[in-house]
Amino acid sequence: MLSSLILLWIGFGLLFFLFRTRRPKNFPPGPRPIPIFGNLLQLNLADLLNDLRKAPHNMPIHFISIFRDKCKLSERYGKVYSIYIGRKPAVVLNGVQAMKEALATQSLVFAGRPQDLMINHAGEFKGVALTTGPIWKEHRRFALITLRNFGLGKQSMEERILGEISYITSHLEKNAGKAIDPQILFHKAAFNIICSVLIGIRFKHEDEFLKLNIHYITESTTILNGPWAMIYDMLPLLRHLPLPFQKVFQNSANMRKSLGEQVSQHKKTRVPGEPRDLTDCYLDEMEKRGDDGSSFSEKQLIACLLDLLFAGTDTTSNTLLFAFLHLMTHPDVQERCQKEIDEVLGEKEQASFEDRHMMPYTQAMIHEAQRVADTVPLSAFHATTKDTRLMGYDIPKGTLIIPNLSSVLNEESQWKFPHDFNPSNFLNDKGEFVKPEAFMPFSAGARVCLGEGLARMELFLILVTLLRRFKFVWPEDAGVPDYTPIFGITQGPKPYRLGVRLRDRASLH
Repeated sequence: MLSSLILLWIGFGLLFFLFRTRRPKNFPPGPRPIPIFGNLLQLNLADLLNDLRKAPHNMPIHFISIFRDKCKLSERYGKVYSIYIGRKPAVVLNGVQAMKEALATQSLVFAGRPQDLMINHAGEFKGVALTTGPIWKEHRRFALITLRNFGLGKQSMEERILGEISYITSHLEKNAGKAIDPQILFHKAAFNIICSVLIGIRFKHEDEFLKLNIHYITESTTILNGPWAMIYDMLPLLRHLPLPFQKVFQNSANMRKSLGEQVSQHKKTRVPGEPRDLTDCYLDEMEKRGDDGSSFSEKQLIACLLDLLFAGTDTTSNTLLFAFLHLMTHPDVQERCQKEIDEVLGEKEQASFEDRHMMPYTQAMIHEAQRVADTVPLSAFHATTKDTRLMGYDIPKGTLIIPNLSSVLNEESQWKFPHDFNPSNFLNDKGEFVKPEAFMPFSAGARVCLGEGLARMELFLILVTLLRRFKFVWPEDAGVPDYTPIFGITQGPKPYRLGVRLRDRASLH
């Protein structure tokens, strides 16, 4: 018996020796990884964002001597530190200084994407958000130009957004005096707005295509930065097992199929040279390029549509959900916004995006809602495109980079009220709107969000229009508000009910 135990311990010792993780020379410091698992067993995967700030939970005994309970990782190791995803090293960036030096100063060096994660496999290595190299550059340039041509930042886009807002307004008017569940309402609006640009279609709010695809998006984004995705990334041997992460692949396949049907319809009805939407523009571009060996293809088009649908739906809608949660529970902020909106719009029938320049407090509130919403806390993971140095450390080519945007949006040295919802974070002493450099909800550098301009316009027009028409109140029977987000690639608030009241019409003039 004793000899068997000795042999077992020797076997474990050899296993640990053979698979031990060697930290590269002058690599950022971090918690010691466990062979094979890396830091998987030390992280609370249900609350990963908190663990990137604090010492890992469930630490093995030999870690107790290294960390004090609740010690923050960034305080222990600095603003740039490393963790291991299985045997792969990853560098976590925290704070404005590290983020600027990496994503802005060395923008292209940090513009790569890791290619062996679940999110890449679900996207079949296509699209624009997760590709790298020439394919990414070609398609990002095409998307930016096309979105601009289809009205991004122009009156035509305002009209699309205001048209969709009318359906939200109608729904709220029917439910005035009640408390409603808003969870899907803003997702439907954001989905329709981006669909109008991508495939030229607006779906009725009862449409099964719309409801089904929103379900696919919300379910997938929750899984993709959750514990099952981390397990998928860290333990490749488990990837083909029927575990919950397989839902992401099923959802992506279903969405690609339905988008493929939309592309087929466009091919039948399009008039070359007269594009109705981004899909027509892409098909025109494919036709123009012919067989020149470019990366433009029908599969790539479908992947781009999928990318933009994901990016354009969940982030904006979750920000709106956070905004109304805080507006209900901060009635003084809501009333001050409404007063400013009434004064600026006066007798105008509709708000315009240009009106934002005369609404500093409302602008501050919207940006503060984005800050506290922190909808994409870890951005999309980056990778280095060549060997480089960052804040004194050597970072090898191909290293996975995790930009902790949450650390910037809550950095105590950068904000007057880092842990509270307070529009004063975006106002100077004169009451003028200012945007601190730590405001990075859309990331920064070469990989900054493609849809930033559209999101900004949507948030302003939706919030201003609804605040002008309605008062939002926290339901009396709703208990204590819970601002704790549900973590995911895009995080949203826990479900709540939205109390809706019509404002006194006399106060609107």
